[in-house]
Amino acid sequence: MQSLTRSQLMHRHRDDLMALMTGSLFVSLGLVLYRQVGLLTGGTAGLAFLGHYASQWPFGAWFFVINLPFYVLAWKRKGLEFTLKTIVSVTTISLLSEWLPRWIEIARVDPLYASVMGGTLMGCGMLILFRHKSSLGGLGILALLLQERGKISAGQFQMAVDACIVLAALAVADFQRVALSVLGAVMLNLVLALNHKPGRYMAA
Repeated sequence: MQSLTRSQLMHRHRDDLMALMTGSLFVSLGLVLYRQVGLLTGGTAGLAFLGHYASQWPFGAWFFVINLPFYVLAWKRKGLEFTLKTIVSVTTISLLSEWLPRWIEIARVDPLYASVMGGTLMGCGMLILFRHKSSLGGLGILALLLQERGKISAGQFQMAVDACIVLAALAVADFQRVALSVLGAVMLNLVLALNHKPGRYMAA
């Protein structure tokens, strides 16, 4: 029993940290692809994109600030461990989304490819975070709570909310970019809906 407890602690401190960094890298690269061609996504990241395109404030700053109020909900409903992991993920993504364009230069990317690949990357990144008891904060926390209560899967909830947010982007983007953003949201949430199910591959 003592050996099992030691193994669990090692997993949480080593494997979970690696998973948070990997998931954050995937999400950040997807966000960079989106920003390169002026696309949007759903959730708090979508709200951050709207703020960024409307004000030219850095996306990372918007993403970090918008998530602040949701930490209270995370703490009350999901506990301290989940909240701390989410804070780490959100902070890492906020920083990487601003740093990655300095480390890699994307001369050209087709908007359709950016939509599909960016959405897939973000979906995979979120899947990694979810499985290791973390999230991107905001609406992702609510999605996980609803799934745990058997109301609706996290992917289905995210897809519905993301569609509303992306459609609201018509105020700051043209129809083509919004249509590609919807496609990207579908790809992202298909990854979650097909792979993130209660009790499957959850980290200990």
